[in-house]
Amino acid sequence: MSTLQISLAVAGVILLGLIVAYNTWLYRRNAPKRADADTRVSDGHSRFDPALDGVDVTNLPEHAHVSAADPLFDSTPASAESSGHTWGADTALDASPAADAAEGMLTATPESAARVAQQNAERKQALDGLIDAIAPIRIENVVTGDAALMVQPTTRRAGSKQFRIEGLNAASGEWETVRAGQRYSAFQGGVQLANRLGALNEIEFSEFVAKVQGFGDALNAAVDLPDMLHEVSRARELDQFAGEHDAQLSFMLRPRRAAWSPGYIEQHAAAAGFVSAAMPGRMQLPSVTSAHAPLLTLVYDAQAAQADNLDQTAVHEVWLSLDVPQVPRTEEPFTRLREVVQQLCEGMDGMLCDQNGYQLLPQVLDPIAADLDKLYDKLDSRELSAGSMLARRLFN
Repeated sequence: MSTLQISLAVAGVILLGLIVAYNTWLYRRNAPKRADADTRVSDGHSRFDPALDGVDVTNLPEHAHVSAADPLFDSTPASAESSGHTWGADTALDASPAADAAEGMLTATPESAARVAQQNAERKQALDGLIDAIAPIRIENVVTGDAALMVQPTTRRAGSKQFRIEGLNAASGEWETVRAGQRYSAFQGGVQLANRLGALNEIEFSEFVAKVQGFGDALNAAVDLPDMLHEVSRARELDQFAGEHDAQLSFMLRPRRAAWSPGYIEQHAAAAGFVSAAMPGRMQLPSVTSAHAPLLTLVYDAQAAQADNLDQTAVHEVWLSLDVPQVPRTEEPFTRLREVVQQLCEGMDGMLCDQNGYQLLPQVLDPIAADLDKLYDKLDSRELSAGSMLARRLFN
């Protein structure tokens, strides 16, 4: 073999090695970033254990999209992607079960005792004339809770609106959810005037009347029904106010270079304080008050979160959202959101984008804070302060 042939063979081997090395480097560079082995979730829980949720959350959306003149701030009655009459994301929060669970979790400290007292007070005032149509039910004699439960309607809905019957506890003199073993001197039935699905209509009001009248007849009680036209008119006015003052913020985070794996996302989100939620691809930043809605929600592709090989599954976008009326302004959720955005972008080599995937500069967030303060003030003036039980029920 000549010297030329040997040289060409050596050059070919070197070139082949360089090609293999380049392809290996390129693959590793573009492969989804993986979580560190020593920081993976290993607490004995399922990755999506419902017990890790901070609140009782049902009917959660895949992610909340909003659209307005400012692509990140929405206070319009409905987004383009919503179906039917909705103000924003279809997020339902049932405060009573969550409050019951939270009460048992709190420790006997002055701060936790105050929280328990606040939660108990809110539970006792579940029906409120501000957002409910209420029908008093007058009885001649004291009725046991067991007897009332036997004839109480089996569903807690009148159409798409929450329906509820409360009893006036003969011992405490307070309105409460009917319970076995208690005695009640009066009852009242109520139906919510509006929620994110729209205002109470005539059909739903008729269903409410049928339910409360049936309950009253079973107890041989007199039912004072409110005027339908008046309540439907109130419902429309409340619905209009809520539609004009409902707001959700939604941000997209995208990788600058290599995609993210689900484990990589969870690792950095957990470092920012997020915990796993019941649904795959969803994490929540808990509120300081256990019974309240989460401050922020993080969402990515649910199918990617359930893939067989999580380290090789690529995720190209993560959504961060804030449901403004559900979170008290005292917790400064928007400030926390900005901190989380900065932390995740720096830690994951990502960038902040609008809903179309175009990069945004951090300065675009500055004017939103002032808009939120005005929104909070308007909710306060209507006695529907963000994060209160009434606001959580109305914006549901």
